[in-house]
Amino acid sequence: MAAPGAEFALELLGRVSSSRLEEPLEELRALKVALQALPSAALKERGPEFPLAGLFALMARGDSEQISLCVSILERFLQVMDPLYVIQHFGEELQKGLFHPDDSVKILTISQVGRIVEDPDAVQEILNTPELLRQVIYCIAAEKIAVAKEAIKSLSRVAETPEGLEALLAGNLLIDLKKVMAKSDIIRYRVYELVIGISSVSADSLNYCVNSGLISELIGELTGNDVLVRATCIEMVTSLAQTHHGRQYLAQQGVIDKISNIIIGADSDPFSGFYLPGFVKFFGNLVIVDSPQQICERYPAFVDKVFGMAEGQDPTMFGVGVDTLGILGSNVEGKLVLEKKGSRFHSVLNRIGHQSKNAPTELRIRCLDAISSLLYLMLDHQTEDLLGMTESWFSSLASQPLELFRSISTQPFPDLHCAALRVFTAIANQPWAQRLMIASPGFVEYIVDRSVEPDKASKEAKYELVKALASSKTIAEIFGNQHYLRLRAYLHEGPYYVKAVSTTAVEGAE
Repeated sequence: MAAPGAEFALELLGRVSSSRLEEPLEELRALKVALQALPSAALKERGPEFPLAGLFALMARGDSEQISLCVSILERFLQVMDPLYVIQHFGEELQKGLFHPDDSVKILTISQVGRIVEDPDAVQEILNTPELLRQVIYCIAAEKIAVAKEAIKSLSRVAETPEGLEALLAGNLLIDLKKVMAKSDIIRYRVYELVIGISSVSADSLNYCVNSGLISELIGELTGNDVLVRATCIEMVTSLAQTHHGRQYLAQQGVIDKISNIIIGADSDPFSGFYLPGFVKFFGNLVIVDSPQQICERYPAFVDKVFGMAEGQDPTMFGVGVDTLGILGSNVEGKLVLEKKGSRFHSVLNRIGHQSKNAPTELRIRCLDAISSLLYLMLDHQTEDLLGMTESWFSSLASQPLELFRSISTQPFPDLHCAALRVFTAIANQPWAQRLMIASPGFVEYIVDRSVEPDKASKEAKYELVKALASSKTIAEIFGNQHYLRLRAYLHEGPYYVKAVSTTAVEGAE
C-alpha cells in the first residue's frame, strides 16, 4: 500500500509539470514540504511513476527561488532512484545541467554523475557518454570551489574502474584535462590534486597517471625554481608518498633524493622559507610510514635541518622543527635516532621546555604536544635503558620540569591546561615519573581534585591521566594504597562525576 503522501506528491508534481502553470512557486513549495514528510522507502517504490521532466524544464529557467526549489526537490527524488534508471532516463537533462549558470544545479548534476559511476551496472552508460564526462572535466575550472571539488570527487570515482581509468587518462578526455590545466595556475593545481588522488588508489592507477605525463609535470614543477610553486606541489607529492607504491615510485625516480638536495641547498636560498617547511614535513611523513632509522641514515640533511629549525630564532621554522621532532620520536626507533644526537638533542629539549613556558600560546601547545610524543613509552618498551633515557630527557626540559608543567596545567586557558595534562599522561606509566609525582607536595591532591576542571575537554584530559596512573602496575607500590584507592574511585566515577551537595533548611532563613 502506498504511503498517504505519495498520491498528493504525485498530484502536485503533475500540476508543477503542467506547461499551463505560469507561476509554479506555490506548488513547488508545497511539493518540497510534501516530499520532506514522505519516507524514502515510499519514494523509492513509486519513483518511476513521478514525471520529473517538468522539474528539469523549470530548473532551466526562472528566478533563483524557483531554481533552488527545483534543485532541492530533484535531489530528493534522484537520490532514491536507481543510478541506471537516472542515466538512462535523464542523461540529456544531466548534460544540460552542467551548462547551467547556477552553481547549485551544476553541483546537483555532478553529484549524480558520481553516484552513477559507483554503480557497476550504470557506469558503462557514463563511459558511453564522453560529452558528459568532458563537461564534468571543464567544471574543474569553475569559479565556485564547491563545483570544482564536486567535479574532482566524481572524476575520482570514474577512475576507480579500469575502464574509467582508460577513458580519463589514456583517451581523448586526457586532452581535455590538459586544456583545463592551461587555464590558470590554480586550476592546474586542481588537476594535479585529482591525479594524485587517483594515483594513491593502486599501483595500476599510478601507472596510468605516470603514462599520462601529468605526474612528471608535477615533479618538474616541484624541483623547478619557482619557490611558491614548490610549496604547493610538495603537499601533493607528500600525499602520494603516503602509499607504498607511491613511495616506491618517488624513490625509483630519484625524487626523494632531489627533495633532500633542495633541503641541503636551502641555506643559500633567501626564499627557502616559502617551501622549506613543506619539504621537512614531507620527510616527517615518510618517518611515520617508513623506518625512521633508515630515513634518517639515508637523508641526514633532513635530520640536520630539523635540528637547525629547532635551534633557530624563526618562530615558524621552530614550530615545524618541534612538530617534526615529535613525529620522529613517537616510536622507539625514532627515539633512539634522536638519542644518538647526544648533547645537541638535550640542548634542543631544554629550548623546547623554555618555549613551552614563554612562547605564544599556539606554539606553547605544539611544544607540549611534542614533549608528550617524545616521552611516551608503551609498557612493552619499558626496558631499564629506555626508562633511563626518557627520564634524562625529562630532566633536560627544565631545572624543575614537573613543577613547570604543573604551573602550566593550573592556568585558566583550556588548550594549554589540556596540553600540560597530556604531558603528565605520557609519563604516567613510567616508575621514575610516578616517584617524582608522589614526592611533589600536593600533586596527587591536584590530580584527584575535580573542581579545577571547568570544561568538558579538561575533565576528559584529567580522566585520561587518572586512567593512565590507575592502570599502571607500579602505582600502588609507589603511591601507596590510600592514594591508589582514590585514583581507582575517580576512575570508577567517570570523567563527569559531580558530588551531590545536601542542603539543610534553617528556620527563619530567607
